[in-house]
Amino acid sequence: MNSKIREAICLDRQPVAVIRTDTPPEGDLLSFPSGARGRCLVSLLAAASQGHNAVIQANTTGCNGGKVGLGFEPMAPEPMAQILSTGGPMEGMYYKDCPEHARCYIESLPHIETKPYVVFRPLDQLMDGEVPACVVFLANADQISALVTLSNFDRPNQDNVKLLFGAGCSQAVLYALWDSAVGREQCTLGLTDPSARLHLDKSLLSFSIPYPRFLEMERKVEDSFLTKSLWLELRKRIK
Repeated sequence: MNSKIREAICLDRQPVAVIRTDTPPEGDLLSFPSGARGRCLVSLLAAASQGHNAVIQANTTGCNGGKVGLGFEPMAPEPMAQILSTGGPMEGMYYKDCPEHARCYIESLPHIETKPYVVFRPLDQLMDGEVPACVVFLANADQISALVTLSNFDRPNQDNVKLLFGAGCSQAVLYALWDSAVGREQCTLGLTDPSARLHLDKSLLSFSIPYPRFLEMERKVEDSFLTKSLWLELRKRIK
C-alpha cells in the first residue's frame, strides 16, 4: 500500500504497519534471539521504516518494558517503581521523582489482549488480507506538524492528538494498540523517552494512528492544506 500522506510530507521512510497475528509470519524477518537482553524494540521499528520486516514474540523482546509496550504482559509495579524513580541498590532512572508517582504511571498503563506474534511491516509491503492495528510514522518536526494538522482537519474538536509519558515502545505502539482495541481514533505523538532515543535518529519522533483513522486521513489529503501553497512552500526544505 502506498501512502498519500507519506508522499505529501516527503517522508523518506515508510510508515510502519503494526500487525498482530496468531500465525508465524513467513519470509526474511528481523528479530532478536530468544532471551536477548538490553535490545530496544525501537531499533526494530526504525529498521521497518527503512524497508525491513520484523517480528517480535514475548520471548524475543529485548527488555521487560518491550513486553509491556507490545501488549504481551502488564508491567509489574515492583521493582519498576524503584527503577523509574530514585532506585534501590542501584541508581534509578529519575524519570519520576518518587516511587509513588512511578507506581501511579505503571497502574495507568493499558493492558490489551494481544496475539503471539507482532509484526512491524513497511506499509508498502503490506500483504493481501493483512489488517494492521495501527500505523506508525517516524518523522521530523516539519512532518510531525503536518501529521498533527491533518489529524485535526476533519474534526470539530482540537484534542485529536495526545502525548503521554511512557517508555518509547508504549508511546509508539501500546497506546495506539489500545486506542485501536477500544475503537478510539486519537493519534499519539511519541518517542520522547530519552532511553528509547538512544536507538533513534535525533531528528525523529513517532506519530501513531489507529488503522481505521489512518485510512480516513489518507482520504483527506487532497482536500487539505497538504495540496495548498503554504505547505508546498514549507516542504521545499524537507526534500
